[in-house]
Amino acid sequence: MIDKTAVIHPSAQIAEDAIIGPNVVIGEGVKIGSGTRVIANAYIEFAEIGKNCTISPFATIGSEPQDLGYKGEPTKVVIGDETIIKENVTIHRGAACGDCTTRVGNKCLLMVGSHVAHNCVLEDQVILANLVTLGGHVHVGFGAFVGGMSVFHQNVRIGSMSIVSGFSAARQDVLPYSKGDGRPAAPVGINVIALKRRGVPLEVRTAVNAAFKLLTSSEYNTTQAIEKIKAELPETPSKRFEKYTTKFALPEYDANILISEKFISDYFEKIKAEIEMNEYIENMIEFVQSSKRGVMLKRHKSMGASMVEG
Repeated sequence: MIDKTAVIHPSAQIAEDAIIGPNVVIGEGVKIGSGTRVIANAYIEFAEIGKNCTISPFATIGSEPQDLGYKGEPTKVVIGDETIIKENVTIHRGAACGDCTTRVGNKCLLMVGSHVAHNCVLEDQVILANLVTLGGHVHVGFGAFVGGMSVFHQNVRIGSMSIVSGFSAARQDVLPYSKGDGRPAAPVGINVIALKRRGVPLEVRTAVNAAFKLLTSSEYNTTQAIEKIKAELPETPSKRFEKYTTKFALPEYDANILISEKFISDYFEKIKAEIEMNEYIENMIEFVQSSKRGVMLKRHKSMGASMVEG
């Protein structure tokens, strides 16, 4: 249903069951998926929006990036399915670099007044609270929660399943699975609640916490901490796999022996648990080692926090 007061560009592609409210303006280059609601007074251009999304009043999606180098090149915004965009949110389309796209994933929630700048990437299930401001090219990992009125410098990465407290700010990357707090946002622990909600087992959470404590310890620099993690915590999946073939090897096939379903199930559950534990720890290590801006790892009494290069 399209309200008679809406202004729709001829090139717009709108699903038959989408709802377009009063005074909505839909400009050039827009695709809107099935079941999506665009409520009164929203403005959209150069954007692809998935299924069952909600776009609230006065949201602006796809307008020109705040980049002085932008000269009208064809760029866009892509938003996944079941994402909620609240009032006065702004999502700018990409600048003419990279894939020229600003991306918001599935099942995200962008609360009132939050801003997503050009070429940002928000993975699935990200939550931005009121008035969060992301500079250009910020990458927000899966399931991250960013507290209200927080500000992030361009090119910063916010790790998966991390949480950043309200009124924080960061010029460096925020560690995955961590709780960040302050200006700058230094890690104060792991985000246990998020890990629990996503079904991460206790033994995996314990291993992640041990790795976190080593990375943030004042006793070690980053290189030393990573070496200690690799030495003391579970081995990588590739190394473990070789051991599984012997340690957890299935019995040699014998037509007279019937292997129970429970045995098979327990066998693979054991492997899955070991690999999952390594996956989280390896993600943390890779995140630190691949950082271009450095990762905030240490908090100092004199200055609140200090950057540690990745």
